[in-house]
Amino acid sequence: MKRIGLVGAVSLILVCASTAYAQGNSAQAPGKKKNATGAAAAAPSRNELSAIAVAPVPGSTSATPLAWVDDASLLAPGMVSLSLSAMRWSGGGVSEVDAPVVDAALGLTSRVQISASVPRVVGGADPEGAVGGVGTSFFATKIAVYQHPSRPFKAAVTPTLQVLGEGVVAALEPGEGRVRWGLPVSAEISSGSIRLYGGGGYFSPGLWFGGAAVSAQASSKVFVSGGFSRAWRHSEIPDLPMSERDRKELSGGVAYVLHPSITVFGSVGRTIHTLVENGAGTSLSGGASFSFATSSSKP
Repeated sequence: MKRIGLVGAVSLILVCASTAYAQGNSAQAPGKKKNATGAAAAAPSRNELSAIAVAPVPGSTSATPLAWVDDASLLAPGMVSLSLSAMRWSGGGVSEVDAPVVDAALGLTSRVQISASVPRVVGGADPEGAVGGVGTSFFATKIAVYQHPSRPFKAAVTPTLQVLGEGVVAALEPGEGRVRWGLPVSAEISSGSIRLYGGGGYFSPGLWFGGAAVSAQASSKVFVSGGFSRAWRHSEIPDLPMSERDRKELSGGVAYVLHPSITVFGSVGRTIHTLVENGAGTSLSGGASFSFATSSSKP
C-alpha cells in the first residue's frame, strides 16, 4: 500500500504537468511591442527574468507572492499539495494571461520533496504579445539541509531543472539551450505566527536571483505575506549597467483557509526600477490549493 500511494501521487504530479503541456501547444510567432519611448516590452512568456509566482508554499497554509524565492519548509512524507491558479500581467502596452498554472509537490521523506510548476500561456491575436503555449516550467527536488523540531531555523537546497517556454527560447542567443539547471538555496526562521524566509541562487548559463519575505497569521484562517525579489543576468559586455539586465519586484498576498485541506489565495506584484524590456509591469494572480495524504502517510 505504501508503494502504491507514492506511485499514485507521483503519477498525479506528472499528469497535471502533462495536461498543462497538452493544453498549450499553440505557440505564436516571436516578436516584441515597443512602447512610447521605443523600448521593446517583454511579457513574462518572452522574458527569462520573469518567473511565475508560486502558489501556497508546500508544507504551510500561507501564500508566498515571490516569483523566485521559496521558504525552507517541506511536506510531510506521503503528503501531496496541488495548486491551480491563474495570473494576469500587464506592462509596456502589452499583457499576458497564464491559465492554468499547475503547481504540485509530494513529500517523499522528512527531508526530501519533489515538485513541478507548469504554466500555460494563453495566446492572443496580437503577434507582438504573449507567446501562447507552455511557459517556462520548473521541476525540482527540495532537500532539507537543516531542520530541528525544537528550533525555529530551517535551511534547504533545491536542485531544479528549468525548461524555457517558446517565447524565451526565441529571444535567446544562438547556441543557448532550452533546458537549464539551477541551484536555489533557502532559509527561514519562525516566531509564533510570523515567518521570515528568503534566499537566492543561480540558473545556468548566467542568471542569478534572490529575495526575502515575511508571512504572518492574521487570524485562525487568514494568512498574509509580502516581500521583495530580484533576478539579474550575467553580461559578457564590459561595463553594461546592472539596470540594463535586472528585474526587481515588490509583491504581497493573502490566503484564506476554507478547509484544513483547501486554501484559496490571491497576490499582486509590481516591478520597481525595472526597464520594460526586462518585464516591468503589474501582475495579479489567484487560485486554490488542495492538500491530501497518500496511503503511505496514513496511520
